[in-house]
Amino acid sequence: MDKKTLIHDTQVKQGAKMVEFAGWEMPVQFSGIIDEHNTVRNALGLFDVSHMGEFFVSGKDSLNFLETLVPQQVSSLTDGKAVYCQLLNDKGGCVDDLIIYKLSDLNYLLIVNASGVEVDFNFIASRKGNFEVKLENKSDEYSLLALQGPKASDLIQDLGISKSEQPLSFYIKPAKLFGVDVLLSRTGYTGEDGFEIMMKNEHAVDFWNNLLKEGAKYGIKPIGLGARDTLRLEAAMPLYGNDLSNDISPVEAGLSWSIPKEKKENYTAKDIIFSQLQNGVKKKLIGLVMIDRAIARHEYEIYYNGKQIGHISSGCYSPTTAKNIAMGYIDTSYGLKVGDSVEVMVRNKLYKAEIVKRPFITKRNKV
Repeated sequence: MDKKTLIHDTQVKQGAKMVEFAGWEMPVQFSGIIDEHNTVRNALGLFDVSHMGEFFVSGKDSLNFLETLVPQQVSSLTDGKAVYCQLLNDKGGCVDDLIIYKLSDLNYLLIVNASGVEVDFNFIASRKGNFEVKLENKSDEYSLLALQGPKASDLIQDLGISKSEQPLSFYIKPAKLFGVDVLLSRTGYTGEDGFEIMMKNEHAVDFWNNLLKEGAKYGIKPIGLGARDTLRLEAAMPLYGNDLSNDISPVEAGLSWSIPKEKKENYTAKDIIFSQLQNGVKKKLIGLVMIDRAIARHEYEIYYNGKQIGHISSGCYSPTTAKNIAMGYIDTSYGLKVGDSVEVMVRNKLYKAEIVKRPFITKRNKV
């Protein structure tokens, strides 16, 4: 049976249409995907992302341990700073992608994808070795809400945290909202400015309802997974299971920016990753805009000069650009670049597409 967040029943009463996602019963939409998408781009949306996982890593060797776990330079984090990174298997593929927050010296928070909570925690624990670290999976104790959109900062200010006191992009800080202690981070999955608010489970329902009430003057709406997907795809943010997997490296996924070249510490598959950085890869992620009228869906085939050269990893109609957009992997031996044309097989017919730069919109999540 699918798991449910504590806000599930409240969302059903608010008109949510529920679907299965990563073992959870989650809202796919409330008022409609396009309406919700535009609400986040133009005003303010509220997401229940309590299905995500929360791990705590602490102890004398916590920093050294994390340095061996991910390609990112964890030692560069100051208190409250966050960094995007990946867990890698021995072949350089992505076990998952995640965010690491430094809460304080020797005390870190890891936010992982819902689909990977158990796998990720077991993977991390298997790497513990002789490191003196404490690993805690507290995913069942916390709820997580995401407040996303250009009015997010205004609402947080209304709730008592002035804009000068709000965390900057990719920072986290303890805060008090509605009289409750929370962790407030300036992160999200939409390409818009916004916050993620982490609180103990017992406060989740009241928080959800209070945010909707207090945000009414900004046009806030509850947002489902459907708009979450179109928003993140416009911002070219990868979705694990589509754009990332155990068979895809961060270099192939266009995430080389998240791999510091100067990092001296060894980590899983570092030799493979550095070889890819230096010598190139056999496949790479590209952005596509459909020229012909068709939507390129996950796993649709990509063709060039009559030959299949790859597949679509994610695709949708983009409400912001009014175009059909997609990301996909292609064989690099063809030397294709931005501006070149390819074709996508849609229901046994080829449709023209153009390779374009990612992201598909101008992101506004840097503060």
